[in-house]
Amino acid sequence: MIERYSRPEMRAIWTEENKFKAWLEVEICACEAWAELGIIPKEDVALLRQNATFDIDRIYEIEQETRHDVIAFTRAVSESLGAERKWVHYGLTSTDVVDTALGYLLRQANEILEKDIVNFIEILRDKALAYKDTPMMGRTHGVHAEPTTFGLKMALWHEEMKRNLERFRRAADNVQYGKISGAVGTYANIDPFVEEFVCGKLGTSPAPISTQTLQRDRHAEYMATLALIATSLDKFATEIRALQKSEFREVEEAFAKGQKGSSAMPHKRNPIGCENISGLSRVIRGHMISAYEDVQLWHERDISHSSVERIILPDATMLLNYMLNRFGNIVKNLTVFPENMKRNMGRTFGVPFSGRVLTKLIDKGFSREQAYDTVQPRAMQAWETQRQFRDIVEETPEITSVLSKEEIDDAFNPAWHLKHVDTIFRKLGLVEK
Repeated sequence: MIERYSRPEMRAIWTEENKFKAWLEVEICACEAWAELGIIPKEDVALLRQNATFDIDRIYEIEQETRHDVIAFTRAVSESLGAERKWVHYGLTSTDVVDTALGYLLRQANEILEKDIVNFIEILRDKALAYKDTPMMGRTHGVHAEPTTFGLKMALWHEEMKRNLERFRRAADNVQYGKISGAVGTYANIDPFVEEFVCGKLGTSPAPISTQTLQRDRHAEYMATLALIATSLDKFATEIRALQKSEFREVEEAFAKGQKGSSAMPHKRNPIGCENISGLSRVIRGHMISAYEDVQLWHERDISHSSVERIILPDATMLLNYMLNRFGNIVKNLTVFPENMKRNMGRTFGVPFSGRVLTKLIDKGFSREQAYDTVQPRAMQAWETQRQFRDIVEETPEITSVLSKEEIDDAFNPAWHLKHVDTIFRKLGLVEK
């Protein structure tokens, strides 16, 4: 991933140096396991732990000849050792090292991502509580529907991210696996104890069964989860973008001193951060498709997945780490305009209260069809003539003959629509019951 869209902590996990460090740790832990079994002398393992190292340029140089990265790696490591070099890669096959190290690297990445998700959930919680009772117009199909609050919108996102956290934890657990089971998964040249020992040391889980590879449904599920989280961020960002339109201006991304919005139009204040989130989510969703293509490997192993994963796993984890932090700051510093929300509620001449008038007429004995046919033409008249719907209602004898002024007042009271906001917040655990 390009540096522009990555953060140092996550980027450090996916460097070549850190990858080879993980490979080396798998190799040494495997030797320690063999020592526990009495196969490798413990003094040799101590020398391996003390002296084993590698030079990345030397690995690349050897790979030019071998055209095999793991063999190049083991040879480069062996050059740093004495007689104990004979135990490097003992009983192992390439993917024992590569897949087990990958699970270890993903565990490191997942620790960062989980913290990011939890932090973003807290930001949404704070925003939901701050604007719990801030009324705004709810829109369906992009059209004014009924009143809601900005806090409810934030609470909705908060609950979605809690579900995403649960999904992420499941997917992370399922991808943080290792396998040291040999060339076709039968442990022909390795004791199963080695696999369990190494995975225990690395904080990963040993696969119950494997071929030469871990099965890639694990990684497909993981990538699908990252893509879903990115899609949630895209959804939230798109909402902010829509609410920042000049016609609405109900919210706005923070605009820094000295920031510019356009090279040609000095007045522009654009939601570029949210647009960035929407764009990057497309990259992660695209990588999800690649992960699904990786599931169908030939027989007990091929490496058609290898080239793909070298791109998609670092890219997706780095991008999501970047997105969660950037969008978290956008939401945290979001400018909210309650007065604009209030003003926009009145821009449709009161027609969003048509449902309340409908219900009150039914309560007075109208059939639903009769009530609907009475209310709809008056609502359409308000739209088309740009008159207040309430004025038209009060000029309609069929309505005023059954509804008093107080009942009409009640029908047009925005508070009616918001009377259960506290109940919803209690259901979500955002306020005390």
